[in-house]
Amino acid sequence: MHIHILGICGTFMGGLAALAREAGHTVTGCDANVYPPMSTQLEALGIELIQGFGAEQLSLKPDLFVVGNVVTRSSEGRFPLMEAILDAGLPYTSGPQWLAEHVLQGKHVLAVAGTHGKTSTTSMLTWILEAAGLAPGFLIGGVPQNFGVSARLGGGKYFVIEADEYDTAFFDKRSKFVHYRPRTAILNNLEHDHADIFPDLAAIETQFHHLVRTVPPSGRLVVNAREEALQRVLSRGCWSEVQRFGARKEEPGALRARGEPTSFDVLRGSLKVGHVTWELLGEHNQLNALAAIAAAEHVGIDPEKAAEALSSFKNVRRRLELRGEVRGIKVYDDFAHHPTAIHTTIDGLRRRIAPQERILAVFEPRSNTMKLGTMKAQLPWALEEADLSFCNQEGLTWDAAEALAPLGEQGLVGADVDALVAMVKRAAKPGDHVLCMSNGGFGGIHEKLLDALK
Repeated sequence: MHIHILGICGTFMGGLAALAREAGHTVTGCDANVYPPMSTQLEALGIELIQGFGAEQLSLKPDLFVVGNVVTRSSEGRFPLMEAILDAGLPYTSGPQWLAEHVLQGKHVLAVAGTHGKTSTTSMLTWILEAAGLAPGFLIGGVPQNFGVSARLGGGKYFVIEADEYDTAFFDKRSKFVHYRPRTAILNNLEHDHADIFPDLAAIETQFHHLVRTVPPSGRLVVNAREEALQRVLSRGCWSEVQRFGARKEEPGALRARGEPTSFDVLRGSLKVGHVTWELLGEHNQLNALAAIAAAEHVGIDPEKAAEALSSFKNVRRRLELRGEVRGIKVYDDFAHHPTAIHTTIDGLRRRIAPQERILAVFEPRSNTMKLGTMKAQLPWALEEADLSFCNQEGLTWDAAEALAPLGEQGLVGADVDALVAMVKRAAKPGDHVLCMSNGGFGGIHEKLLDALK
């Protein structure tokens, strides 16, 4: 089968393309914005990429068009290829639907859902299954360094997937994860996000309950005990076993951590069942580890063995990834884009470095939620642990300087990426840590900074 993927460079659609190629299908695709790591991965697989969404791509004559959720019905003519597909009555489907029908059918699916930590937790769980010899398939919204790719079919009956709550396609407004029919589902946390499609937290809770409804009675829900929103989701109805994790005090049957983030015991109630020693920082990664251990137990992996596997886990690319060092100034890349994730990332770096060293946070409000300004009031809190913060104003309809005003002289705004680079260059000094945060390519700011700092 020849499939042509619209929006192929998104992390999900790019991973789907890799799976389709591995399964023997002919794969081509198009997108408006092409940047690493997905573009690099696709080119390495020999998948032809076409810039833009021109109607002339009908001449490729694929058997099926697979449509990413970046595609909309647009009166401005942004997606002429989609309009041409509809006019011609050609077959099309969504990415999640194609995945469900061609990859996940007959598999024991382990799905990882939550506002934060999906990519890291999915990578941890996949690595635990790999270390246990289960050869899982996986589709992850990033590139785990233990594997070097974001997706593979695997050799067994298990498939681990990052389960995104974002909508499926312009013609299917359900969350992507409703298509996956998991037997094991992690509900990691839940906050208001994706404000372009969800008016409030209650709307997202409804979608999470749709996911809960698809888990069979022999399945397992792995649920963060600290999240009131998740407790509300389960109160609507639950038909599967529930394994809780992350309780702040001893709770019968629940998993919790005891110790520092880089070396901690895994407890069930008061009983030690494993120990993790690794380089990952932050309490959030402890919670991610507990979730992965609990999910792995559902497929027969002892918590002690799961914890042991995590001790050889390497983090995902773009998670506090050091991109280079010039004149004693370190430049990092991180995917954080929601205020909570920004706060958590800065806090994690703060705990790693010496007290006298500075953090220069450089961020791009790029997600649809941030572009709308829905959470701009949370930015001062998100950035409070940074010594200096630099925000990219480009593409925003709200005033970033006004939003950062509570930070005083510590909150700076640049008109575009080049302006930010110049500002950071003037401010940075040896011993500083420059933390760049965006869920996109950020205009190549990492290399620009490293060149400028020379």
